[in-house]
Amino acid sequence: MYASSAVRARLATVAARRGFSTTRAQFGSPYHYAEGPRSNLPFNPLSKTFFWRYWAFMITGFGAPFAIAVWQTNKTK
Repeated sequence: MYASSAVRARLATVAARRGFSTTRAQFGSPYHYAEGPRSNLPFNPLSKTFFWRYWAFMITGFGAPFAIAVWQTNKTK
């Protein structure tokens, strides 16, 4: 009983002494990307044309299936 508690106490001190830290960001590396808000987006939401591009994309994406369905329905056989 004393042996197991001694082992447990020794493991606790080893884990307490271990420093869980990370290395600093190496900005010279090609595998490190910018961090922060909007840095992971493939477009720039702060541009002047973003509003119009966004709505053109949404109308095209959501409207195309309906337009195709209407075209297929009205197509002559």
